Amino acid sequence: MGGGGRGGRNRARTQRKHFKENRENVWKRSKHDSSDSNTNSGWEPFATQNSAFDEYYKGQGIVSPEEWEAFDSVIRKPLPAAFRVNSSSQFCADIISQLENDFMKSLQTEAIDGVEVEGIRPLPWYPENLAWQSNYSRMQLRKNQTLERFHEFLKQENEIGNITRQEAVSMVPPLFLDVSPDHFVLDMCAAPGSKTFQLLEIMHRSTKPGTLPGGMVVANDVDSQRCNLLIHQTKRMCTANLIVTNHEAQHFPGCRLNKSSSDSSEIGILKEQSLSQLMFDRVLCDVPCSGDGTLRKAPDIWRKWNVGMGNGIHCLQVQIAMRGISLLKVGGRMVYSTCSMNPVENEAVVAEILQRCGGSVELVDVSSELPQLVRRPGLKKWKVRDKGMWLASYKDVPKFRRVGIVPSMFPSGQSTIDTTDDEQDIGLGEKPENGGDINSENGIQPPENPETLEEVAHHPLERCMRIVPHDQNTGAFFIAVLHKLSPTPAIQEKPVNLPTNMRSNNEKGCEKLSNEVIASSNVNQEDDTDEKFPEAASANDLVQNEPDEAVSEHDTCQPCEENKPEEALADKENDLKKAGGKRKLQIQGSRWKGVDPVVFFKDETTINSIKTFYGIDDSFVLNGQLVTRNSDSKHVKRIYYISKSVKDVLELNLLVGQQLKITSVGLKMFERQTSKEGTSTSCAFRISSEGLPLLLPYITKQILCASPVDFKHLLQYKTIRYADFVDAEFGEKASKLMLGCCVVVLNKGTQASEDPIQVDASTIAIGCWKGRASLTVMVTAIECQEMLERLLIRLEGVNGTSSKENVPTDVANEVELEEPNDVLEMDERETLGMATAD
Repeated sequence: MGGGGRGGRNRARTQRKHFKENRENVWKRSKHDSSDSNTNSGWEPFATQNSAFDEYYKGQGIVSPEEWEAFDSVIRKPLPAAFRVNSSSQFCADIISQLENDFMKSLQTEAIDGVEVEGIRPLPWYPENLAWQSNYSRMQLRKNQTLERFHEFLKQENEIGNITRQEAVSMVPPLFLDVSPDHFVLDMCAAPGSKTFQLLEIMHRSTKPGTLPGGMVVANDVDSQRCNLLIHQTKRMCTANLIVTNHEAQHFPGCRLNKSSSDSSEIGILKEQSLSQLMFDRVLCDVPCSGDGTLRKAPDIWRKWNVGMGNGIHCLQVQIAMRGISLLKVGGRMVYSTCSMNPVENEAVVAEILQRCGGSVELVDVSSELPQLVRRPGLKKWKVRDKGMWLASYKDVPKFRRVGIVPSMFPSGQSTIDTTDDEQDIGLGEKPENGGDINSENGIQPPENPETLEEVAHHPLERCMRIVPHDQNTGAFFIAVLHKLSPTPAIQEKPVNLPTNMRSNNEKGCEKLSNEVIASSNVNQEDDTDEKFPEAASANDLVQNEPDEAVSEHDTCQPCEENKPEEALADKENDLKKAGGKRKLQIQGSRWKGVDPVVFFKDETTINSIKTFYGIDDSFVLNGQLVTRNSDSKHVKRIYYISKSVKDVLELNLLVGQQLKITSVGLKMFERQTSKEGTSTSCAFRISSEGLPLLLPYITKQILCASPVDFKHLLQYKTIRYADFVDAEFGEKASKLMLGCCVVVLNKGTQASEDPIQVDASTIAIGCWKGRASLTVMVTAIECQEMLERLLIRLEGVNGTSSKENVPTDVANEVELEEPNDVLEMDERETLGMATAD
């Protein structure tokens, strides 16, 4: 059931301060973390030694013995900071130019700790110089005074959405997903949202101003608090093609529409509905994992790492991956990835997917794509380690360890154990009844010669990709690209009261993990954002994400409704009708406790007043594509715009009884004016800064074109009286606008004052409030600062003018804020973008 995890019951709503809390992922311990209260040193580096880690990965052979020293040296060093430029940003070219012509040169001569460094450089394997990596760790960026200007640049551009701070290897999976603008994409374990943002960037790249892609992205996460991080991250993208949901990934609903059971009142709606089931062209399955690929970024993992971490989460990873395959359209592509180096979490899961799908899914060879990305082939053989013992095949697993070690962890993925003996399985922690030569320390009898029993996978796992830290000075990552060739074999329902000796060993192993595995596990979902976001789920998440009971041998996912026989669905519908619970379109409320409903906004009076006030062209469709989070249309504060693709999914979700738990949807387009002056206008809603770029090409009223000087003055002083504008004609036109929200567009120099305003990808515009005596900017302070800096750079590039151009003192002296604070600060208050009641 969605809504589990740390964001559960009795937890207060996330506040701004929570985004400043750090996880223990820095290379210095805090003073309060010192174990010796008498020591004089309050700061000590994290220990980067773990003998169990070294023994395990030497035994798995993830690198050759000759390379181990180089691998071992790099993985114990701090990770260089990396970031990606938003390709859909209107300032994308400006930012890349600044990086190439300013920071690359100014940082080239900087020396850190006495060592000459390159500074920053574009990642050679990422297209179009959009991804960059510095040779400084995040700690160096924060602490070194010589890097302060660059660090402030990164923070500001990241906050606005022009760049995304993200680990380099974390950028790889979306590139291999091969997303097109018309694709339906599912990001199964999306928080904190860097990869989701990247997918949206790719989807929006080829769109023109005022248009939307035909596809959409559904970003899901099990934890409601991490969903808030996800919303905060993706809000910077300003997209109408995104739905954020809160479900366990292994139980993500398919929203299958059973048309035969719909009553006559819904027939008309069903005929117009283009979707009958929620299926996806692309699925990103970046699953929770042990996270040892992030050791360079999160050195606290060193002291926590143990082999039980990977063993303990293997079954959940298989469940999530199989659910992703079942939601994938035939011909679609799924990328399975982890930030772990453990083959039990990587190749073993991929092999199990291929085994279960029986030829309906193939592992794609992508070795020719991104040729400059150094990667290594997947492993064909590996071993499982449990309780200090190497296990080469499942038959080596003692009976009382089979609750935690399952056949799918091994290369063959098969059990050679005679299941008729399983009725005599020894309980966890108990001694074998038949005695024997038992290891006195662990109570386990080792195999006679494990080297001769080592298995080799028969699937082409060499097509998987392993990225290791010392190849290109990165973290570690695992990626596998899967292509669905045909429908997968039918997923069987969970057997009821099946005798123990009739159930598979893999099923029983997934039913119950040993307590020590759970206690020692630190489930990590790759977190690739800036340091202000917590980076990994805790061990509790493993407990909450585990299924309550085992399921059939063919699929460890508990059967969702869409996988049940149609007769069962029909019976369920009949039961609902008998109980008076006939399914209707649930528009007036939400099925999910604590989550506001998603309601289509159909108040024609309000919609018409908005269209008339702003002169919105009829070619921009408002009717049917506006939603709110408040069922009371008279008290709606915010109106969100959704794409046609999102609209289809929302309508399907309503028809199937709101199976999707939606925490965020759409692009905030209009906000109600609550100030005294705002309520006296003919239109009660203003255009939000997020929605303005999409709506701009269709606005014909309440819009003006300002000279660069007056535009700059607005950004600098926020409020200017009409008589104080340098261009008197502009001031006069502004004074004649209707009271309320208006839009000011920067004149590029070729725009005649009487010509209709032309909008293209480079157009810069801001929302303003037309008061009785002055014009006031309605943009956040950080956006004003960013836009002003970009404008000054462009002006200097055109005419060589100084950025310190003087402004008449009377303008500065007479600046007064006419609008009440609640109008101007609304964007600031809503920066976190939480899904709250309107």
